[in-house]
Amino acid sequence: MRNLLKTTSCFIILFFLVETISAQTAPKFKVIAFYTAKSDLAHISYVHEANNWFRDAALANQFTYDSTNNWSNLNKTFLSQYQVVLFLDTRPEAPEQRAAFREYMENGGAWMGFHFAAFALTPSAFNQDWDWYHNEFIGAGQYASNTWRPTSAILRVENKHPATQHLPATFKSSPCEWYRWEKDLRTNPDIKILLSIDSTSFPLGTGPKPHEIWHSGYYPVAWTNKKYKMIYTNMGHNDMDYEHKTNATLSSTFGSADQNKFILDALIWLGTGKKIN
Repeated sequence: MRNLLKTTSCFIILFFLVETISAQTAPKFKVIAFYTAKSDLAHISYVHEANNWFRDAALANQFTYDSTNNWSNLNKTFLSQYQVVLFLDTRPEAPEQRAAFREYMENGGAWMGFHFAAFALTPSAFNQDWDWYHNEFIGAGQYASNTWRPTSAILRVENKHPATQHLPATFKSSPCEWYRWEKDLRTNPDIKILLSIDSTSFPLGTGPKPHEIWHSGYYPVAWTNKKYKMIYTNMGHNDMDYEHKTNATLSSTFGSADQNKFILDALIWLGTGKKIN
């Protein structure tokens, strides 16, 4: 009898140890990244870098990271496996994919989009033909212009948020092509701007065309829509050696420690935090 009690006690202790270890190693949340990575070499370079960086971040921070270039996976059944969706470089084009993404977001899903994921310009290969996504969800409307060539900027924290909690008031970004948008996000009550370009960055860009160099103005580069769990950020365009025809990557989107803190804290909030009104 005494041996039986000892054996039973050992099994009970072992059971609780296994359960404790399982709880500690279970992923906190699951991320799926969609990408295209076909046309722009700067975007392709960034996508490859992003997939490696997010996989390493997942191992270090107890979440899982999957990625796919099959946009037909953007459906209700597939998305139900994940708490966070990333658009690394483009957006869905098929009506059924767009509908599935909207349903996912309106039912509590979370999203982070990078750089070209918000691009739309009519006429172009990416017409503004999705009002909910560009005008309501992201809120920026169409693309208006950009700086060239990709350069670092001094970014300023605009609002307190879980994604900005570990940032200094200003910090130096990785090089990027910076976008200007059709709509003034400051006038949208649903939008909370998280980061913008600090005036100490000007002149921003090197040209050669004069309009590719910004000398003044207000330019948001990361924001959230308070009606959803989402963050859009301008980052996601590496500098490339086009001039010498080598097409070598000259910069890293993940080369700024402070910028990396922002991306990781944003992702952890999306995966584990609550929507902030």
